[in-house]
Amino acid sequence: MVYPRYNQCMPTINEIQPLAMTLSVSERATLASKLLESLPDILTDEDEGVAEALRRADELKAKPEIGLSLDDLDEQISKRFVI
Repeated sequence: MVYPRYNQCMPTINEIQPLAMTLSVSERATLASKLLESLPDILTDEDEGVAEALRRADELKAKPEIGLSLDDLDEQISKRFVI
């Protein structure tokens, strides 16, 4: 990726951030994704936890019936940790 040369007319983070915060949640998520994709690959996922989370998210999208409702989860937790 070619980055434009910095010049005096380029907005600063202090100018961009308040504007970005006026975007909808979906627009902010898209912007955040694009910004993260623009960063060099300096972070690693040594235990492949992100890959596992993405796999599970895809599985849940394909078969929503395998998921738990919040009430069911609360019930299972209550049964497990009787106080």
